[in-house]
Amino acid sequence: MAAGDGVEILGAPGDRFEEILTPEALRLVATLQREFGGKRAELLAARAATQRDLSAGGTLDFLPETRRIRDDNLWRVPAPAPGLVDRRVEITGPTERKMTINALNSGANVWLADFEDANTPLWENMITGQLNLRDALDRTIDFTSDEGRAYRLRPDGELATIVVRPRGWHLDEKHVLVDGHRVSGSLFDFALYFFHCAQRQLDKGKGPYFYLAKMESHLEARLWNDVFGVAQAALGLPRGTIRATVLIETIPAAFEMEEILYELRDHSAGLNAGRWDYLFSIIKKFRSRGREFVLPERNSVTMTAPFMRAYTELLVKTCHGRGAHAMGGMAAFIPSRRDPEVNAIALAKVRDDKTRESADGFDGSWVAHPDLVPLCKEVFDAALGTRPNQLDRLRGEVSVTAQDLLAVAKTPGSITEAGLRNNVSVALQYLANWLGGNGAVAIFNLMEDAATAEISRSQIWQWVHNDITLGEGPLVTRALVEQIIGEELGKISAALGGAFDAARYDQAAALFREVALADDYAEFLTVPAYERMP
Repeated sequence: MAAGDGVEILGAPGDRFEEILTPEALRLVATLQREFGGKRAELLAARAATQRDLSAGGTLDFLPETRRIRDDNLWRVPAPAPGLVDRRVEITGPTERKMTINALNSGANVWLADFEDANTPLWENMITGQLNLRDALDRTIDFTSDEGRAYRLRPDGELATIVVRPRGWHLDEKHVLVDGHRVSGSLFDFALYFFHCAQRQLDKGKGPYFYLAKMESHLEARLWNDVFGVAQAALGLPRGTIRATVLIETIPAAFEMEEILYELRDHSAGLNAGRWDYLFSIIKKFRSRGREFVLPERNSVTMTAPFMRAYTELLVKTCHGRGAHAMGGMAAFIPSRRDPEVNAIALAKVRDDKTRESADGFDGSWVAHPDLVPLCKEVFDAALGTRPNQLDRLRGEVSVTAQDLLAVAKTPGSITEAGLRNNVSVALQYLANWLGGNGAVAIFNLMEDAATAEISRSQIWQWVHNDITLGEGPLVTRALVEQIIGEELGKISAALGGAFDAARYDQAAALFREVALADDYAEFLTVPAYERMP
């Protein structure tokens, strides 16, 4: 369907889609794509060049050409915007209708409304998610489940602040063409929300706020900053109306935290320690560099590992030195209604994690489930008292070197058959759900999203290609992984019984083999997965 102005909609029409895909909104999408699509392509090519350098034996370091930014102690980001002053608890989740209501009602300070890792980019998901956000702001989002349970929003003053996460720069929106070419998923998600909801948010005393994912350099932050400038001008909004928090979830970005804050200056709202994607990035960037960069199995890598401590300590120091919020990482545990023993053990780990973050100076942290909001709030209440944040904790005693950030080899832990099997099972279950339209999946009492699935398949690729042996003795080979795939599929089938979708799991297994066992490493599993869905 041609939408005019060089815009073509390939996605199927749906109920109320025309309310989001208006000519005026699509005109903003087209403007941003034409203005910034070329620079986006250049920056993605720069990522590939960095990867080639690292694979050839290169390393990462703080940039000499931006030393003046790091050494200038005078610049600061703006004061926190309304609704972002106190961020002690943030809940994340996709923008489906029930989740929207539950997240806003959860008691968290902020809801990360996710179009990225916790979401599957089905065309219907992307447009209904935008509708749900607009309906939430209009308070027309009431929902009744098939079981007859009613979901209603609490009063506005009790709702979490909405912060939207668009897709990363690497992802396209294949259902929309501008001048015959796919539009950037980032620009599409951002433009639609900004066009429809920026003024609605301002009318409620807050503003259009965003989380920016998967960036690998300050130049990618500069691109976002330029996008914000054009978008605000297009809608007649003052510069600085938009505020954005950047997830530091790639190892190159860890070396450019100061510069990323600087590039976003008028729009910066802080940085977040995106721990799961950060682990994925380290595996990906150094995947062919031998044992020095081979991590233990994913469940044994904790935030107390030396390289993770260096990363989080540097993040807090960097943010607070510039007046920006430092946000902690995800607590992915999903409380069980049937197993109090599992809950007790897991909740103790969550408490320890949040206590460590609050003691380190983080201003708040993430949870994946509403039942964890009270625990996280209790821990940060104890640290903050009546203060809304701890931006005054400057952490001047922290000193982190490039070697500290790259000290992967100092990570304690092992690689066992159980760890290999867990990676296979989690990836298969997640991919089957992802291909079916669900991007946030509870597996083994953890909320799995694309980031944790990326760790699972990337570890297996790295183990196969670096001659890693399991603690029990066997070498990790394609043949061994193929055998385990078959065995784990059998276990999943037995557990699901009649609910097991053999065709969907066959599709998931084929995709898993492609991204975990092929000679050529796929940079993101979501890219080939996206081509497999309508």
